[in-house]
Amino acid sequence: MLEFSARITRRYQAADPYFYVPFDVPEGVTRIDVTLSYPKSEQCIIDLGVLDPRATDYPTDQGFRGWSGGARDHFSVATDDATPGYIHGEIPSGRWKVMLGLYKVPEDGVDVLVIVDHDSSRRAIAPQPSRQFPVRKGAGWYRGDLHCHTFHSDAAGSPELLHAAARQAGLDFLAVADHNTITQRRYFHPHSSADLVFIRAMEITTAVGHANVFGVDDWIDFRMTRPEHAHTLERLVHERGGLLSINHDKPTIPWDYDLPKIDCMEVWQSHWLAWNWVSLERYQQRLASGLKISAIGGSDFHQPARLMPEGPLVLARPTTVLYMEELSEEAVLGAMKTGRGYVTESPAGPHLELTANGASMGSTVRGPAIAEALIRGAKGDTLLWIDASGIVGEQTIEADDWTGRYAGLPSRFLRTEIAAAASRDGIVETFREALHGKSLPWQLSEDDLSKRTIRRAISNPIYCRPV
Repeated sequence: MLEFSARITRRYQAADPYFYVPFDVPEGVTRIDVTLSYPKSEQCIIDLGVLDPRATDYPTDQGFRGWSGGARDHFSVATDDATPGYIHGEIPSGRWKVMLGLYKVPEDGVDVLVIVDHDSSRRAIAPQPSRQFPVRKGAGWYRGDLHCHTFHSDAAGSPELLHAAARQAGLDFLAVADHNTITQRRYFHPHSSADLVFIRAMEITTAVGHANVFGVDDWIDFRMTRPEHAHTLERLVHERGGLLSINHDKPTIPWDYDLPKIDCMEVWQSHWLAWNWVSLERYQQRLASGLKISAIGGSDFHQPARLMPEGPLVLARPTTVLYMEELSEEAVLGAMKTGRGYVTESPAGPHLELTANGASMGSTVRGPAIAEALIRGAKGDTLLWIDASGIVGEQTIEADDWTGRYAGLPSRFLRTEIAAAASRDGIVETFREALHGKSLPWQLSEDDLSKRTIRRAISNPIYCRPV
């Protein structure tokens, strides 16, 4: 057993948000146990992870063996098993490093104690999970959630519970994006099926911005310390054929790095009232500047230790709805990249299908646009038509199966939103009921509940060019 103690100060945090505790592992070791001790509080949070001897400085593509952030103070890595968030397998001899993420350090510093133990008992080397490639034939609209978590990072609930929640919600696909780790694949790779396709995902989580990586089996180094490292992240993802999306670009964790070349943007996370008007406005500004970025949504649901009943604050609120020729991971990633779909408040939320000159969302049209928005389930609400200049048209949705129309020459793009009107009071009342008497979350005010425009659905844009 080895013990390492250190006093961590803000000087260390300012120099590098990651503090490394090296330790040597001899030949023949089959299991390593690490325990972190410190006086944890709201003002003092130290994250925990580990690298094996193959790891290099940022960015490394080898040697990552696990991360649990501030959710755990102990982990084990063995040849046949590992703590959720950590990767089992061969234990190479040499110099390993415990990673301490200096998320919150008190003004007067903090004393930390790291204890490392290992043993050489005989153990098998368990294989990594085998990925499945399920396909459900048939063109149509498919529903999913692109952002959620299990106990492989900071949620209390298991992958099995999250799987049950996705079935309860009636989803077709699900991206489980645990923080800075890919070990949730131990469950989701073998359980991906044509009934519920699991999309490979990982949430890059830092103190100054979060981003989702989709469609990559490899772990991606999250140890970004400079604004320009966002471009390194984009390179790492795209070299592996994945998609990159900025998450919840709003209070309390906006994206404060450079803006890299992103494929998607999470314009809606959790309930609409969770400050999503901020991320939507930033998305609008980026489109208006000439960027082509697909809009997606995700609940950021952290699965509790029990299956929750359906409601406005659970999985698939909001839901991303994509049109695909078939249901498969490849088709989901393709529809996400092109923007062939929309985001709606829930699996049963309003349908919003935008076309222009016969072209679908994500397409490019030339010249004047003759556009239609097919809407279901939003009678009495308001359809907004939006281009780079802002709102260019408003219509009252007259029936539960209704088509809105627009003709004009949009600036750069044309997209649509459904704003709650007739449904607004019911949405606010249901939100209050879900709080079970607790005070308003997210620093919301009563003015926000009474005055903020509430979106029920947001379409992807159709891009417009002059003749």
